[in-house]
Amino acid sequence: MTYRVCFVCTGNICRSPMAESVFRARVAEAGLDGLIDVDSAGTGGWHEGDPADPRTVAVLELHGYDSSHIARQFQASWFARLDLVVALDESHLKALRRLAPTEQDAAKVRLLRSYDPAAGDDLDVPDPYYGGAGGFEECLAMVEAASGGLLDAVRQETGERAA
Repeated sequence: MTYRVCFVCTGNICRSPMAESVFRARVAEAGLDGLIDVDSAGTGGWHEGDPADPRTVAVLELHGYDSSHIARQFQASWFARLDLVVALDESHLKALRRLAPTEQDAAKVRLLRSYDPAAGDDLDVPDPYYGGAGGFEECLAMVEAASGGLLDAVRQETGERAA
């Protein structure tokens, strides 16, 4: 059975496509293609149908990640098919939990940086949209730092399902 993960930020053109790309790479490196499905969305539909922000694309490509992406808005009906919904900051976490049709669905929502033991108390990935290239590099570093822990958690969850 495929385990489905969706990363969510505000407009789905900066943080969540970056997290999707990095995590998809980690899944491939671990040989788990086909077992873990990775995508992303935004809490709003402002950029629906648009590619990722050019600065996101540049940072991803500079670091060897896939940058193909088309933005879309998260829908409440998706909870039924998703195993994990990964929010990039507290505002996304709250919005997604309000959108969840059931308490079980709300429990599927987690903050990305909660998977990074070095993150401390600040679990938000700052929105780089209104800043310069450095903000996109910082965003990538935070995403990469959390991706290993997230992969470990997903492996544990999928191992428990198989047992």
